[in-house]
Amino acid sequence: MNCSTFLSLVLALVQLQLCSPTTQIFSAQKTDQSYTTIRRVKRGWVWEPLFVTEEETSTMPMYVGQLKSDLDKEDGSLQYILTGEGADSIFFINEHGKIYVRQKLDREKKSFYILRAQVINRKTRHPIEPDSEFIIKVRDINDHEPQFLDGPYVATVPEMSPEGTSVTQVTATDGDDPSYGNNARLLYSLIQGQPYFSVEPKTGVIRMTSQMDRETKDQYLVVIQAKDMVGQAGAFSATATVTINLSDVNDNPPKFQQRLYYLNVSEEAPVGTTVGRLLAEDSDIGENAAMNYFIEEDSSDVFGIITDRETQEGIIILKKRVDYESKRKHSVRVKAVNRYIDDRFLKEGPFEDITIVQISVVDADEPPVFTLESYVMEIAEGVVSGSLVGTVSARDLDNDDSSVRYSIVQGLHLKRLFSINEHNGTIITTEPLDREKASWHNITVTATETRNPEKISEANVYIQVLDVNDHAPEFSKYYETFVCENAVPGQLIQNISAVDKDDSAENHRFYFSLAQATNSSHFTVKDNQDNTAGIFTAGSGFSRKEQFYFFLPILILDNGSPPLTSTNTLTVTVCDCDTEVNTLYCRYGAFLYSIGLSTEALVAVLACLLILLVFFLAIIGIRQQRKKTLFSEKVEEFRENIVRYDDEGGGEEDTEAFDISALRTRAVLRTHKPRKKITTEIHSLYRQSLQVGPDSAIFRQFISEKLEEANTDPSVPPYDSLQTYAFEGTGSLAGSLSSLGSNTSDVDQNYEYLVGWGPPFKQLAGMYTSQRSTRD
Repeated sequence: MNCSTFLSLVLALVQLQLCSPTTQIFSAQKTDQSYTTIRRVKRGWVWEPLFVTEEETSTMPMYVGQLKSDLDKEDGSLQYILTGEGADSIFFINEHGKIYVRQKLDREKKSFYILRAQVINRKTRHPIEPDSEFIIKVRDINDHEPQFLDGPYVATVPEMSPEGTSVTQVTATDGDDPSYGNNARLLYSLIQGQPYFSVEPKTGVIRMTSQMDRETKDQYLVVIQAKDMVGQAGAFSATATVTINLSDVNDNPPKFQQRLYYLNVSEEAPVGTTVGRLLAEDSDIGENAAMNYFIEEDSSDVFGIITDRETQEGIIILKKRVDYESKRKHSVRVKAVNRYIDDRFLKEGPFEDITIVQISVVDADEPPVFTLESYVMEIAEGVVSGSLVGTVSARDLDNDDSSVRYSIVQGLHLKRLFSINEHNGTIITTEPLDREKASWHNITVTATETRNPEKISEANVYIQVLDVNDHAPEFSKYYETFVCENAVPGQLIQNISAVDKDDSAENHRFYFSLAQATNSSHFTVKDNQDNTAGIFTAGSGFSRKEQFYFFLPILILDNGSPPLTSTNTLTVTVCDCDTEVNTLYCRYGAFLYSIGLSTEALVAVLACLLILLVFFLAIIGIRQQRKKTLFSEKVEEFRENIVRYDDEGGGEEDTEAFDISALRTRAVLRTHKPRKKITTEIHSLYRQSLQVGPDSAIFRQFISEKLEEANTDPSVPPYDSLQTYAFEGTGSLAGSLSSLGSNTSDVDQNYEYLVGWGPPFKQLAGMYTSQRSTRD
């Protein structure tokens, strides 16, 4: 074995010796002489926790326990070191391994501390034992009172609830340690609230001990006490107040305060009048007190009752008019029933009540009453004036001896047709009636008390005018009937029908036949037995040249009593038709013949009209083309400033009214120059004229002169005024076409250059050239 191998074995043995559990023996001793020892396991040492009681009042520092190594020979060669939570600040260890606490501890702030212990050689500073971790727990004392954090409490429980019903639960908390001793173990008790409530000692659940009636008392105050340490001597306690409200249940039926009520109603009261109000009282509240009112079926049907849902009153209303003379008292049975029923309390009895209401009818002066609400009368049309239509009748129920006066109050036009006898109510006609104008007449008749004219009643009278067969039948419409020249015998050319203005009680029935006439040999009439008839050809060989129209008389007979007849003429037009008998062509040909034109003539007329239209459009096109040619040049090339001067002057004697020199240009009079390239020169001069503006020296000079004139003018007002001038500048550099201000005569000028300006100036050039040649 070499040296290195031997050294490795020695180090391994030393390491094994240091790590061996047999060499680590620590002990901890408590002040109460109970020891905490370590127990050996395979991989290390596990410490039982050390304890220190919080808030100890003994002298500080206070001994907690001791750590000691078996290697400690108590010669002072070993040193114990304490590290971890609170080491040196809260806990410290002396040279003998005893652990002390420096200050009072509060378990509610921190319940345990984790520390590490180490043993080293004082000289070499090498560890003798490996460091070991242990825990110091703070042992609780009863230093906190119970607290009701959720108070004050409010609870609601239905009234009449059975015994043992849970009302609510109160919970108190204690800051002490619930896992150690009885410091945090609470006990609940009832201080106030007997004999109606109880509380469970451990849970704090409040329960009912008897049934309670909300109508007697609806609120209770219960005081609950919580004690820690299970109520032992020296325990802390706290109280909480619980407000318990009893909610309502429907355990009371409605009750009328009276068994008999008296009400009055006037016989003048209209339907829907409120006769009175009833109230059945209910000790419950809210929807439990809601009720509905009914009138029993065996009572009078003159009155009804509705429920006012806000006031819970029954409102008796009038369903039919009452009559003092017929019945002066009515008796009704009114029932009040709870709207919502609680089945639990049905054994107490029905939740309803009944009372009797006596209603007296108060007499009033009423208007006359017609024997009928409305009258229906009949009269034949065409009867003579003064014919009887019918009679209305009314009487005063208050006093049978009182007379009644009748009158018609509808429009004035009805009074011209009918009148009424004011004493007996007889209605007669004032002129003959025509059913075809109006088959019904509606009038309103009034009856007025003679002794009290304010009492008036009305009745409607419907008069039907009965029909009399006084209108003969006639064609239902105007017929356009055509027949072709090539028509064959027996060909249908027209269906006809008839109408009658009369109103037959039965269905109208019309009979058609052909009256005797010269045209009867050409046509026949066939009655279809359904109020229509067909017109047929009786022969052939119709010719427009010989006879263009046929007038066919048709005889129509109705089934009235007595029957009436009429003759209606049917005009039949002969037309030139093709083989398919084209009706439109027939109508077209009939129109031509009616105006005396043939087809060839009409074509010629249309051709002439077309030629005239084309000629007219050509003329309009030529004129438009000429306008475009005359003004094809751009407008910008021909501009002229026109200045209008409105000065009336003073007549012949006024020589100073207008000075024509004001129109003369300030520029030097232009001299005649031969004009070349007229268009280009005008464009150049136009652009130069646009440069004259407010920044021009000429413009500023003009403003200065006008300002000086305004300042020196004695006629101007003595205050600032706005002066407006229209300044035209020096004019165009191209000069003016006007002869004003020119010092040369027209003879000295050559106007031939105007010809080059285009067609618009051609005539002007010719005028001046002709004048010059004449003068020469």
